[in-house]
Amino acid sequence: MLSLSHPPKPPSFFPYHQNPRLTTENRSRLQQQQQQQQQQQRRLSVSVSASAAKLPFSPPPSSPPGEVYQPFRPPPSSPLPARFRSLSVVERLDVLRLRLGLWHEYAPLISALSRDGFTPSSIEDATGIPGAEQNRLVVAHQVRDSLVASAAFPPDLLAFFDYGGGPELLYELRFLSAAQRAASAARVAERRLDPRGARDLARAVKDFPRRRADDGWRAFSPDSPADCLAFAFFRQSREALDPADRLAALRRALDTADTDSARARIAEEIERRADGSKEEDEEAEEAERRAAVPVLRLRYGEVAEAAAVVLLPAVRAAEGAAGVAAAPARLRAQGELGVVAAETAWGRWAVLPGWAPVMEASETAVAVEMEDGRALPWRSILAAAEEAVLVVADRGRRKVEQEGGAYVVDREGRLVVERGKRLMETGVAQAVATVVLVVRPPREEDDQLSEEDWE
Repeated sequence: MLSLSHPPKPPSFFPYHQNPRLTTENRSRLQQQQQQQQQQQRRLSVSVSASAAKLPFSPPPSSPPGEVYQPFRPPPSSPLPARFRSLSVVERLDVLRLRLGLWHEYAPLISALSRDGFTPSSIEDATGIPGAEQNRLVVAHQVRDSLVASAAFPPDLLAFFDYGGGPELLYELRFLSAAQRAASAARVAERRLDPRGARDLARAVKDFPRRRADDGWRAFSPDSPADCLAFAFFRQSREALDPADRLAALRRALDTADTDSARARIAEEIERRADGSKEEDEEAEEAERRAAVPVLRLRYGEVAEAAAVVLLPAVRAAEGAAGVAAAPARLRAQGELGVVAAETAWGRWAVLPGWAPVMEASETAVAVEMEDGRALPWRSILAAAEEAVLVVADRGRRKVEQEGGAYVVDREGRLVVERGKRLMETGVAQAVATVVLVVRPPREEDDQLSEEDWE
């Protein structure tokens, strides 16, 4: 029996549908699309709820042993104290926020939270500890660990850094070696220095080995932080313009020095500075500033383009006066081709343009190789660049005659350049050679020295 019925009602999302056959054909497709949308919404809601429930983000579990790839995890900077290992993330944040315990006890929590996904800003939001202070605590804790492991540091002095500005004091020692750090930390604790004093001490210890060429350096001990700091004050006295400031810096150096040789050198300088009036000191300073030695920088290709060149035997500064004496004294051109012959065999030679001062002293001149130009007695920051220089010296003129001149002398088997005034004050009448010219290596920019650059 045939029955008539109305067609099925179209879905509500097709309000204007007018073709029942089209609805039947697309019904399965629409249902699939609807299911996909529901699955996407379900996954999104699960992700949002999981993110809200899991703060901070924990790294995924490690890969199975059979897999090659392992996710990177930074190594712990220091072991976490036993009483903090069982705490949850929220409890660790509370320890930092309330500063529960000594600073070096809760400082490792910062590194642990960083490994758990926290950033310095998120730790600051949760604990109130700024990012700069977080870094200071972590670094100071590492410095303290190195002191604990050092046999040279007295254990009873560790308590000094437990309270007050302990992190600030230890943070200033971060750039020192293990031996320097132990000695400097002991000095800080014994003298109860503030962070600024610890910073000055650390800088003096770090800078001391670089000042080997400075006058008076050998009188101070590199193993004593007090001597390193005293030498810094000793150098400041040379840089001061006011005579009163010079004496004040020297007295401060004398109070700081630890070894007898350093005290004797400072006392000698105080006695020398105290003699004479201010007018004499000003005249001496003015005389020191006058340069009696020309300083030239080679230009690229200058030797090749020169109309005449000079061949000089080269001597390393470490060879001392014996090396200068052994160098050949005369070079003669022989035959029609002008073949140069030396009196004795020699392995190192320097070729320079035929400048007039060098040509005049060519028969007895020698080129002294200085590894560090800062060893020369000049004041200019530009002149004190860390570069090798070639000092052309005349062995035929050994007598110290001019206060403003420069002379090559032997100091404990090493050649150095000193002013004539200083040699006269110490009673040195004869030098190894008189400086004729100082040659600097070629460089792009032109930075020739003025007459005010020498002491």
